[in-house]
Formats: sequence, C-alpha cells, structure tokens
Amino acid sequence: MNGIFYFSSTGNSLYIAEQIKNELGGEIRYIPKFAGDVNTYDKIIIVSPIHSFGLPTLVYNFIINMKSSKPLYIVLNHGGMEAFAPYYAYQLCKKSELNIRSVQAVMMPEIYTLTFSQPKFAINLVLRKAPKRMKSVVEVIRDDKEIVIQKPKKDKWTPKHLENIKKFHLLVKDFKITENCTNCQKCVRICPVGNIRNENGSIVFDDKCVACLSCYHRCPEKAIVYKNKRKKDRYINPNILEKNIGTDQV
Repeated sequence: MNGIFYFSSTGNSLYIAEQIKNELGGEIRYIPKFAGDVNTYDKIIIVSPIHSFGLPTLVYNFIINMKSSKPLYIVLNHGGMEAFAPYYAYQLCKKSELNIRSVQAVMMPEIYTLTFSQPKFAINLVLRKAPKRMKSVVEVIRDDKEIVIQKPKKDKWTPKHLENIKKFHLLVKDFKITENCTNCQKCVRICPVGNIRNENGSIVFDDKCVACLSCYHRCPEKAIVYKNKRKKDRYINPNILEKNIGTDQV
C-alpha cells in the first residue's frame, strides 16, 4: 500500500495527494500529526509546498527523522519559483540514506500573497492545467521511474533558503488581529505547531511560527492582517474540502 504524506496550509498539497490516491491508491497522512511507522507502507510519497526556495520546516524534520529503505517519491508544488528546491530535497534524502527515487515539482496557485495579490485569472489558469500536469507525476511514481537530479552549476537559492528559515518565526511579529475577530479560535486549532493560543479572550502568537500561513488564509473573518494591510483576498484550493486540510484519509 502507498503511504501518501502531505503538508498543506491552503489545500494545494492535499489536492495533489488526493489525485495520487485516486490514481494509485493508498492512505493519505498529515505529516504534523503522524506518529506511526512509515515502514508499514510499500511506497512512501511525500507531497509538500516549496517554502522560500526550499522545504517547510515540518517536512524537513519529517525527512531527516525518517528511517526507511522503502522507495520514496517526493512531489513539490510552487506558485512562484521552484528554484533548486527539488535538488535540495533530493540531496537531503541522499544524506539521510533514504531510497529516493524521484523529486518532481508541480505548479499550483501562489499562497505567499502577504504583499501582493495574484490575479484570479492566473489562479484559475493554473488550476485548470493542474490535472494534466499531474498525469506525468503519477506515471513516474506508478512506473517507479528513477530521476537523478544533478547538482546545479551555481546555486544562489539554497543559501537564501537556509538564511530565510532562520527568520520564519519572526513572521508573526507583523501579524495583527483586527476587530473582525470573533474569537472562534479556528486559528488556534489549525496551527500545525501550536503557535497560536487564546489568552483572556484574545488571540496571541508565540515564537514557533513556521510561516505556513494557514491562519492567515483560513480565518473565516479575514481578521489576521499582515503589516496592517487589510487585503481582502485569501486563497483556499477550491478543489478540496477545506475541513479535510490537516486530516488523514485512510
């Protein structure tokens, strides 16, 4: 059986995981909540966004702590540049002595929209093309095709990623809770690292933020703003059920 492990804040990675499951079968597991043994699966498939030219903190930790010789396949998704994130992930698996077979990247709508708005026509175009892009991804996994990623001649992006991840926890310093907050505490429940809490009726951010933007995009009242910019646009992949983000499908 395939074990499809994903990390998703807005549903893009969950959408990809569901497409893989529909074609190849298996169980979908949410990485931050997984406490089992990956070796119960015949194939291990990791689906993850690209964060700042590399891997999200939780996915990185999941990979380096994995002990397995089972075939491993990684599918990354990105809105902007993929940079050399596939090579970064590939080398990380090699260093961890994992049986990495392929790392593929798929374009999905951009979610890091704190300072700009992605046009709706661009979002819709990417979503329309996603099923076609997924066909080749699924074929590589189904056929166990090995893809060796060569070292780039010059990599200026990975050093930037390694520098940026040191600052992920600082993102919430520029978040503000507006008067629109109804104290529904959804942000508290969905934060993958337990960085948000309710204190005397107010939402408080701690210092463990991993910059996934789950709270920002999924607040029902859009009450979380960045640098006091009251942008109305938020993004949740329309092809999944939002309630399934952060859950398993077995």
